[in-house]
Amino acid sequence: MLAIKDLHVEVDGRKIIDGLTLAVGAGEVHAIMGPNGSGKSTLAFVLAGREGYEVTGGSVTYDGQDLLAMDPEERAAAGVFLAMQYPVEIPGVANMYFMRQALNAQRRARGEPEVGAGEFMRRLRATAKVVGVGEELLKRDLNFGFSGGEKKRNEILQMAMLEPRLGILDETDSGLDIDALRTVADGVNALRDPARAIIVITHYQRLLDYIVPDQVHVLAQGRIRRSGAKELALELEAGGYAAIVGPELAAPRVGT
Repeated sequence: MLAIKDLHVEVDGRKIIDGLTLAVGAGEVHAIMGPNGSGKSTLAFVLAGREGYEVTGGSVTYDGQDLLAMDPEERAAAGVFLAMQYPVEIPGVANMYFMRQALNAQRRARGEPEVGAGEFMRRLRATAKVVGVGEELLKRDLNFGFSGGEKKRNEILQMAMLEPRLGILDETDSGLDIDALRTVADGVNALRDPARAIIVITHYQRLLDYIVPDQVHVLAQGRIRRSGAKELALELEAGGYAAIVGPELAAPRVGT
């Protein structure tokens, strides 16, 4: 589904991604781990099409299409979803209104009929129960005044409503207590599907106790240095990044 080959990315003239290669198949869950400044979030933003990230080499193919040639809106309509580490607060915009507009915008872009208000609310309430989002949260302004755990659960709810083909979770476990972590993980696991790929970006092994990946990749200084089964995350937990990739590669790059 996703094929990244020799990707190079710069931000403000600084090289962040330096020859990254990765393949993710439909139905697979891949975890990407790495020290601060390794390029994890940069990779997520490049896949989603965020401005300010200059691709200087390599290619990204998604479902046979050149992903890098697509606008962010085109990527979203084609089924690419990014759950952000720091979800944006939008005062004055109701959470459920935002989700309905996002869903119907994607359906219009694909030439599909819009979902009516009644059908949308039935679907939203049913999906919210699955991912642990209370109905009172749906009526509040988008992420405004939400706790960290509420924001992350709401991101997973958006993902469940939009039903993407490729879900990218950028440090979804950041700032979560153990109960919120389990709830978010349960929501992600409910979305596992033979037609859907999920990339989980995380610092810590604890999330992978609940979302068991098919592959774990260690990203250091802009390139994947080692890949393996879920046990690789346990090695990282026990010995740290330096034990896996060496002290030099485990150190953050100057200026990142």
